[in-house]
Amino acid sequence: MHPAPSVIIFTTLSGLGFGLLFFLGLGLPDVSGWVAFVFFAIAYALAVGGLMASTFHLGHPERAMKAFTQWRSSWLSREGWCAVIALIVMGLYAIGVVFLGQRWSLLGWIGTLFSLATVFTTSMIYTQLKTIPRWNMNLTPAMFISFSLAGGALLAGQTSIALPLLLIAALVQVLYWKKGDTALAESGTDLGTATGLGDRGTVRAFEPPHTGTNYLLREFVHVVGRKHAEKLRIISFALAFVLPVVLLLLPFSHFLALLAVASHLAGVATSRWLFFAQAEHVVGLYYGKR
Repeated sequence: MHPAPSVIIFTTLSGLGFGLLFFLGLGLPDVSGWVAFVFFAIAYALAVGGLMASTFHLGHPERAMKAFTQWRSSWLSREGWCAVIALIVMGLYAIGVVFLGQRWSLLGWIGTLFSLATVFTTSMIYTQLKTIPRWNMNLTPAMFISFSLAGGALLAGQTSIALPLLLIAALVQVLYWKKGDTALAESGTDLGTATGLGDRGTVRAFEPPHTGTNYLLREFVHVVGRKHAEKLRIISFALAFVLPVVLLLLPFSHFLALLAVASHLAGVATSRWLFFAQAEHVVGLYYGKR
């Protein structure tokens, strides 16, 4: 698929924001007053900023509110509801922590659960798509959740928690790449199954369906060279996991902690670009792109 900047920003920032809200709801870090205000401000800026960015990829942003009515069948609608509930509940929890010196644990736990649920529902928007075998597997939500928790722990300054979570996220990322590279072939989908003519023999395209570009080609067909993808994977893995882990193992300093967060953010953004750029939508079979 074509890696639109809006969805890359959305999946990167919102995951980090709700990951931080997850730990804040658990009372990590144990802060109050204006220090807590800064942490909540960062979490809301990332979560809300990411959600706002996602609307720029909608064909009709003015109809976004209608998505909330389809929660029975739409993961996008469920994501919207979970996000709204998480932000409202954590907002009430933040008022107690920041202004009243009160930690309402029940609200914190509810906000934590809905923050994690928001990340899960976001991942399911992509996981449910059988037309993209690279996404249609259990490792997709595992990757979204592990990235969110690792990034949230980093932002929350929880070094002892962030280290194992980064290692888990790194393992999930490698497994996702490994399984994703063979997902289209293992799905059994080819030009024969796509056209329904496979039982008559080998099917090949006589000529492209269109002489020019169209919406399907712009949105769903994007080919990344193998060498280019491998280089980006190395860069992504080094920035998102290797460098942050090394920095966390060094004697603590605020500068190194900030550098670890910035490195992780850049690495996750690169991983998200690959997530969309390497998604082989089966519609590409009609154009000889698979």
